[in-house]
Amino acid sequence: MENSQTPSRILVPIDYSEQSHIALEQAVNLSKVFHSEIHLLNVIEDDLFHKVFSADDSAEIKTKVQGKLQALVNEVAEKHGIKVESHVVMGKIYDQVASLGEALNVDFVVMGTNGSVGLKKKFIGSNALRVVRESKHPVITIKGKLHRKGCQNIVLPLDLTKETREKVGQAIEFAKKFGSIVRIVSVLQTSDEFVVNRLTRQLDQAKKYIMEHGVDCTAEIIRDTKGENTLAESILDYSNKIKGDLIMIMTQQEEDFTEFFIGSAAQEIINTSDIPVLSITPKPRKDTTVFVPY
Repeated sequence: MENSQTPSRILVPIDYSEQSHIALEQAVNLSKVFHSEIHLLNVIEDDLFHKVFSADDSAEIKTKVQGKLQALVNEVAEKHGIKVESHVVMGKIYDQVASLGEALNVDFVVMGTNGSVGLKKKFIGSNALRVVRESKHPVITIKGKLHRKGCQNIVLPLDLTKETREKVGQAIEFAKKFGSIVRIVSVLQTSDEFVVNRLTRQLDQAKKYIMEHGVDCTAEIIRDTKGENTLAESILDYSNKIKGDLIMIMTQQEEDFTEFFIGSAAQEIINTSDIPVLSITPKPRKDTTVFVPY
């Protein structure tokens, strides 16, 4: 992610809720490992804003919003000794996050989420899934309130039908930075011997590839042929059992779906996981079925 020409950047949408402050704390931890600068973004939703305030009031309020965010920028920069910048814009939250993320060419978007779309609409919540869907950059969603420092265990769900190369590459990079163990997991919901053998080979291949890159790795297959749990429930149960610190998922696996597609398993993991979730949008590939070392 880092290179000699472009600085590493982390974008953190902030709405001053408890969860967005927790996300900011995690972004600070991440910035120290990746040597990143942090960009704080506060979005004023324009539709409601213009209905309530006059043009003169709008200018005054925007100035106050900018001052409040700059105060937070100064506090974080002074406390942690990292570069922090502020951005206040008007518009739709998810549009502005995606737009600024692309303009800055960020390495990550780190944002809080309450994991529910049924609650009163705030920045976090329903907007989190829209940000994940529309961002061209990896998004880390933070729902839980208690997190260990560092990243000891990275959970890497793999299967036969979804893109894995980029997830494996991201997992290796994260693991090297944090000294993590990569925990590959796959959920088997069939007893078909051909599928079982093919999946076992793929997991062994991915594990070997990761270990060849100097990263400790385990691989486990969860058998649920009776379908007692959803795919997401099985992954989350495993992640909690091994005390995972980060779950890495893909959010747009099939090329023939709309660009705003996000699978039901990915949605469920993002909405319910108290463990931070790193969502990656894969780049188009001709072959997105089987992991092949590169």
